[in-house]
Amino acid sequence: MSPLTRIEQHIERISQLHPWYTDLLAKQGLDPQACQLAELPLITSDILEKHYFTNEARTEADLSVYRTSGTSTGIRKAIYYSPEDDECYIEAKTACFREWLAATRTAEQQPAAIHKALADMGTGHAANTAMLIFDRLGLQADSISFALPIEEHIAKLASTRPELLYTMPSILDAIAAHSRNPRDYGIKRIILVGEIAPPHWQSNMADRFGIEPHHILDTYGSIEIGAIASYSHSHDLYIIADGIHAEALPAEQIHERFEPLQQNEAVLVLTSYVRTLFPAIRYVTYDVVRDFQSIAIDGRERQGFSCISKRIGTDLKHGEKISLYDIESVVHEFVSDAALRVSLRHNKLAIHIQSKSLSDEMLVHIQHAIEHKVGEIGQMIQNRMLDSITVTRAADDEQLERGAVKSKKLYF
Repeated sequence: MSPLTRIEQHIERISQLHPWYTDLLAKQGLDPQACQLAELPLITSDILEKHYFTNEARTEADLSVYRTSGTSTGIRKAIYYSPEDDECYIEAKTACFREWLAATRTAEQQPAAIHKALADMGTGHAANTAMLIFDRLGLQADSISFALPIEEHIAKLASTRPELLYTMPSILDAIAAHSRNPRDYGIKRIILVGEIAPPHWQSNMADRFGIEPHHILDTYGSIEIGAIASYSHSHDLYIIADGIHAEALPAEQIHERFEPLQQNEAVLVLTSYVRTLFPAIRYVTYDVVRDFQSIAIDGRERQGFSCISKRIGTDLKHGEKISLYDIESVVHEFVSDAALRVSLRHNKLAIHIQSKSLSDEMLVHIQHAIEHKVGEIGQMIQNRMLDSITVTRAADDEQLERGAVKSKKLYF
């Protein structure tokens, strides 16, 4: 099947499920039967708010619906999955986990036995499908709600002793911080989803749990698209999942209001050939990736990127210039047990760190490193767009700020 034929079929399917897409093509003078992918319109947040995130609910049978934060119109986002969408997502995650678990066993002379798994995460698609994925992997599975106090998470780990933990980075931070010795749980593998997990952070966390960095699998996805990519320690890249074609576009091509990014950065745009009830055809994620490239893996061309450095699109001043990934990477070069919160208030950037190994002297070094290693932050300070940053210590018993689900974010 030629790429053009595949695109034609995908356009036809998207147009049938989302009739407004046909009108969108017509307004731009595009022939659905003779379009290259790069000619098609970008599906931006503005287009989705106008056509997809409306008060009109879909009425097909057996749909799953996931609701997230509201749009600029005040309408809460409702993202639909058909049974086919659900099955494709579950199968993609199952295949990814199975392949990774097999690879880590093959690489070891005395492979760790993986029989029990625990899902400890937020809400949404990943959380709702975790138990079914574990079942398909042949694992004895259990779960715990992220909303429960951390003491109950600790008790659950101690009583069930799972070899595989499926969780979010901020929850793992809390578990490690509140455990006498995280190695006591007997966890052999960790799968992450939902938040940034820089390599320095992964390495430090692996050491705290008594495992190797490649025993941690960081995955990247979204409710809109589903499973998108997973981190390969052997290639130092997030590898795009099968069935998805990625593009990396300059920010100013997305919208003229965006300023140019760094030379190795671009905005990730995705086309999913397996998603149906979301118009996943040149969908703009607003995630900024670095070092986007195509590489050969086992004789197949695959797409990948080194990290997601930040997001763009916020209306809050300067927020889109700040990379939490870079800040966390710098902090974990100095301390191995850091949990941190980054806030931006009145043009002042504050990094608040909770760590048992953090000294007062380190605070000064961390501040200096962030100002000089994170180029955009240093430039903003030099240009007086941002005041000099502050780095402070959180008390051991201090409750750090938490989002409703995700905690690793920029607090305003």
